Amino acid sequence: MNAQPHYDLHCHSTVSDGTLTPTAIVERAAARGVDVLALTDHDEIAGLDEARLAAAGAGLRFIDGTELSVSWRDLTLHIVGLGIDPHSAVLVEGMRVIRSGRLGRARLIGKALERVGIVGAFEGAARFAANEQLLSRTHFARFLVEAGHVKDVRDVFKRYLTPGKPGYVEHEWASLADVVNWIHGAGGQAVLAHPGRYKINRQGMRELLAEFRDRGGDAIEVLTSSHTHAQYAEYAGYALHFGFLASCGSDYHGPGESWMDFGDLPPMPPGLTPVWHAWT
Repeated sequence: MNAQPHYDLHCHSTVSDGTLTPTAIVERAAARGVDVLALTDHDEIAGLDEARLAAAGAGLRFIDGTELSVSWRDLTLHIVGLGIDPHSAVLVEGMRVIRSGRLGRARLIGKALERVGIVGAFEGAARFAANEQLLSRTHFARFLVEAGHVKDVRDVFKRYLTPGKPGYVEHEWASLADVVNWIHGAGGQAVLAHPGRYKINRQGMRELLAEFRDRGGDAIEVLTSSHTHAQYAEYAGYALHFGFLASCGSDYHGPGESWMDFGDLPPMPPGLTPVWHAWT
């Protein structure tokens, strides 16, 4: 019996906040046993053509994707779009609107860090970004590590860049309904990324999943580097209860920064319908 294909449907390149180019991302994924890969850069699709070409050369099936930023209540959520048409006018315009707010937020983060004695954070973060319009907290984290304020990127978020910390800046992203509609308008599937990562109680999670379902959401990530083994089972249960397809992705950002490398995802829990079940 042939082994099941290995899917990884969530990762990032230098087009957003990853550290490897789209070509290098594909090459690493292929070398580590991935058979089907989606590149899902934040609020951007500029790396898809390069990655698709690299995938053809590596014998790897490539899925066009992106990861869009959403405001829901007082949380920032991420919705992955899989199988999108990169030329969809509605999606391209939606991403442009989201990106237009990123630069302003980044300048405010720089000012917030300056108030606690960290000078030049905006300029420092910009050196790590290929596109200033896509400056993210991860780029600030890399600057703060380089400048010696913290020892690693993960520690930065705990000390500076999460709610209640000196470098955190609230921002209003797109609505959940808009993002699902943009993804569907581009012919894609809308997937709630790493649900176990959101700071929300059990009742709040059930309300989020119910609203995502009612807005037309297609799937949730059951297997992701942000989830513990117990959460794999927990979110498998949620997928079954709410009728979602199940997705998986390492959320790989680059060597030394990611919790999980390509090829390290476990098999999908039994009884679930995977997001790729109807792909041809």
